[in-house]
Amino acid sequence: MNIVVVGEQKRLDELRLHLPEEKVRITSLLCALHDKKSLAEADVIFDLNLDEEPERLADYAELDNTPVVACAVKKSLARMVHDCGKEVHCNLIGINCLPTFLDRNVAELSLYGKDHEPAEALMQALGWQYRIVTDRAGMVTPRILCMIINEACYTLQEGTATMEDIDTAMKLGTNYPYGPFEWADRIGIRNVFEVLHAVYQETTDERYKICPLLHSKYLRDESFYF
Repeated sequence: MNIVVVGEQKRLDELRLHLPEEKVRITSLLCALHDKKSLAEADVIFDLNLDEEPERLADYAELDNTPVVACAVKKSLARMVHDCGKEVHCNLIGINCLPTFLDRNVAELSLYGKDHEPAEALMQALGWQYRIVTDRAGMVTPRILCMIINEACYTLQEGTATMEDIDTAMKLGTNYPYGPFEWADRIGIRNVFEVLHAVYQETTDERYKICPLLHSKYLRDESFYF
């Protein structure tokens, strides 16, 4: 199986851990201009940043029946196809591949078309467990986790507790692997901010209105701990 991967190194490294090395040959096109020959020869394409650069969808649209697994957290697949303005012939599959989210036992997928068979066949070939969720900004897990991080920022901003206390309480109370501030740093403040912004724009739900503290961290390109 020839897998072409487009995206940043951090996400590629996480993806590699979950690919059956004995079955695949990875051609990595890291944030580079597309090699159309490699794309045409691919059995599957992973674009780990497509929701940040959705114009790349035009490069994949005419690849008949090729599975294109694209990050679809900050933008839904439907939004990216609409903005692309081209008829899509590839099998477009959304995935939650923000940093830390590929390192899970179950992949979170969304679909552009109604046919589940291409996604099912690909997941079987890769040996992945998966769940299909609604195609919308934020998907499910990123939406929930980013909302928790945002609420933790409000708690910290109000002086109710320290970052360390909030992280400790969350890990002990929910058995999460990280507290909200630790997780925000691992995901990346920019990613957390942009997910919340996308969901708020789509829903206008006050739960996703970005805390001023988090907004300031985003503007200053700061993390919480590092």
